[in-house]
Amino acid sequence: MRILLIKTSSLGDVIHNLPVLSDLARAFPGAEIDWCVEEAFADIPRLHPALHAAIPVAVRRWRKGLLHAQTWREIASFRKRLAQTAYDFILDTQGLVKSALVAKAATGVRLGYSAAAAREPLAARFYERSFAIPRNAHAVMRNRWLAAAAFGLPADSVEATPLDYGIVTPPLALPWLTGVQRYAVLLSATSRDDKLWEEASWIALGRALAERGIRAVLPGGNAHERERAARLAANIPGALAAPAMGLRDAASVLGHAALTVGVDTGLVHLSAALGTPTLAIYTATDPALTGALAGSTGDISGNTSHCAAHTTSNGVRIGATAAPSSPRPPTTFVRNLGGKGAPPNVEQVLSIADMALQPQRAG
Repeated sequence: MRILLIKTSSLGDVIHNLPVLSDLARAFPGAEIDWCVEEAFADIPRLHPALHAAIPVAVRRWRKGLLHAQTWREIASFRKRLAQTAYDFILDTQGLVKSALVAKAATGVRLGYSAAAAREPLAARFYERSFAIPRNAHAVMRNRWLAAAAFGLPADSVEATPLDYGIVTPPLALPWLTGVQRYAVLLSATSRDDKLWEEASWIALGRALAERGIRAVLPGGNAHERERAARLAANIPGALAAPAMGLRDAASVLGHAALTVGVDTGLVHLSAALGTPTLAIYTATDPALTGALAGSTGDISGNTSHCAAHTTSNGVRIGATAAPSSPRPPTTFVRNLGGKGAPPNVEQVLSIADMALQPQRAG
């Protein structure tokens, strides 16, 4: 079976879709699963060993250059690449018109949210089969429920199967981190100013972690964010302002950290997905539907039993595996702190950080 997943952006949304890849790879071990994703985020699904191929798309960049011939040449090349593979199923978990148009450019049965469930109801017109999924649930659960419904998995498979992001931390080989034994990543930057945490709070937290023998690493995505990171690092003993780096290197830094503390940004979700103890700070948004969500830290690939296979309406025979009967594996330490108009204070964050670090000290 050949499956194409479509979740193009943003970073957090792409990370929230990783469990769909895990669920489908587990249910259909022989399937070849590709993923169409914005070029800037393609390195994230590539961290998943079950991925067959990442197919980069550049909708964000193309929108800015529609008057240039090079843009249309790239679009034609992208469409040609999609057409090279005959997919059995195309699953659009984004539910936007732009993602539905990408799905329409590929060959295969198009699956997606119903008009009532999609973020943009018009997108449902492009699907051959659509499914009503509750809107008032976490994005990860919505994605998984959609995949389960679309592929005929057992009704309780999502709830019965541990959440598995499935990605593997890349090796850590960054010269600027050489010799740093234990560090915490402090993600102070985000796309909106109202999501920021006060600089004085970051400095106080960094100093408290330094007293515990943990150095602070402060990344920044653009020049302005790296300037803030450098300013904070200058006021925290032993802190490092990280140089510019791509997503693969960022995943390596996050995956090897003792702790991540960050505001509402995609890298916080990446940290949780990599299994690093993660504290997400919310100041202007509600974490109920899009907060950081813990995944399992154990192996959930075994102990499955087969349900009866069935044949879909287009003649493709598929089977589904039931949930494991063994106890659930432990989950990553992830906490969402604060909320809209109610940011946590330093003492609250530090007390939870100590809880996250305690098992590591015991080890």
